[in-house]
Amino acid sequence: MGSDSNNNNKTSPNQADDHLLTKWTRVKDRIRVDLGDNIWRNWIKGLDIYGLEHGIVMLGSASSFVTARVNSQYADRLRMYWQAEDQSVRDVKVSHKQHVPVMPEKSNMTAGMAAEMMAPVAKTDSGDELGGVLDPRMTFNNFIVGKPNELAYAAAMRVAESDVPSFNPLFLHGGVGLGKTHLMHAIAWQIRRRDPSRKVVYLSAEKFMYRFIRALRFRDTMQFKEQFRSVDVLMVDDVQFISGKDSTQEEFFHTFNALIDQNRQIILSADKSPTNLDGMEERLRSRLNWGMVADIHPTTFELRFGILQARAELEGIDLPQKVMEYLAHKITSNVRELEGSLNRLSAYASLFDVPITIDTVHEVLSDLLRSSSAQISIDAIQREVARYYNIRQTEMHSNRRSRNIVRPRQIAMYLAKNLTNCSYPQIGSRFGDRDHTTVMHAVRKIEDMMTEDRQIADDVVMIRSLLSS
Repeated sequence: MGSDSNNNNKTSPNQADDHLLTKWTRVKDRIRVDLGDNIWRNWIKGLDIYGLEHGIVMLGSASSFVTARVNSQYADRLRMYWQAEDQSVRDVKVSHKQHVPVMPEKSNMTAGMAAEMMAPVAKTDSGDELGGVLDPRMTFNNFIVGKPNELAYAAAMRVAESDVPSFNPLFLHGGVGLGKTHLMHAIAWQIRRRDPSRKVVYLSAEKFMYRFIRALRFRDTMQFKEQFRSVDVLMVDDVQFISGKDSTQEEFFHTFNALIDQNRQIILSADKSPTNLDGMEERLRSRLNWGMVADIHPTTFELRFGILQARAELEGIDLPQKVMEYLAHKITSNVRELEGSLNRLSAYASLFDVPITIDTVHEVLSDLLRSSSAQISIDAIQREVARYYNIRQTEMHSNRRSRNIVRPRQIAMYLAKNLTNCSYPQIGSRFGDRDHTTVMHAVRKIEDMMTEDRQIADDVVMIRSLLSS
């Protein structure tokens, strides 16, 4: 029978050497003094160290909620204290323990393996990174494709799989939290995986401007130009940030032209299309429109449901379909908020050992699902019921008698009676001028069915929740 090390490919905290564990202990002690016992106990104490490779400290947490919180709130402090212990550390990454990258023994790590797991980075002469660190979670495998983002996804895949520019530039645009940054990271990972020798630089427009201003300050613009114009792939996120900043736009314009002339790939993102970027010079706006402009549209219910389903499966979260449907209906602003809500629900269920239900959602996500102070209208009820049953709202007023129309219409009447102050005649007038006795019959019918048919009862509860939150 094989040893445990042969049966388990996952890296464990015990595999970190004693020297590294000693450093980690000192880092935790410093953070405890800095942040206090409560924060340290809730967010830092349970982290395990998995290794240090290519200047990145890999930490693991058993909770996806803790993982997200530490990465967003305490990563800078962790990096600062690690760099005080070891100057070779350039970043700290906290991952859910199921997804911590497996670190092979150095003697067995080929160049290709290293490139795939920890992306090589371009350096300035001073030794710091030219671009930003890529998130190992943001790959094509983890990107959920739907109608709103299929064009952007297809264009990103084409660029990532091509040795020569397919579209130049590739310009991705869309609202906050819809997946632009995810696609850019995925492109970078895929390019580096296919050809580790290619020099890929990903950074925000803000960081590009910062480096340019620093070059001006230290009279080192020639080095700045050489660094950015010698890359194979330049990726700039949130390019709208340089709108109205004339000097930065001037330098970006010349960098753009130099890379295009050398047939180097450029990939950009913004919150608007190039045409709609206010404060952008006309000549630069024209350049940004040269290649492929791909819009990422707001998510649909189907896409949001698919994202929740995939994340729940990936994280091992027991999320009932009704709850997924409810969240997909209610949290429509962006994907980050949707995934954040799932993290909060998962953490709550784990801490209190309770199942995730609609009631749990209301308790945990009350800030996202605040009840409207306005009284619910019959029109809103008809609209929500029609959407829930995937029928047209006009069917609420029609004379069609097919069961797939009659039952939703009766449920809408039942809800109108229970959620508004309207009388039976008033309700009937809003449902195609029906007699008040028709409404009374519908209300009694649904009341009876809710005691006999669990599906009807669940549907009514769900629709009431959608309307009141």
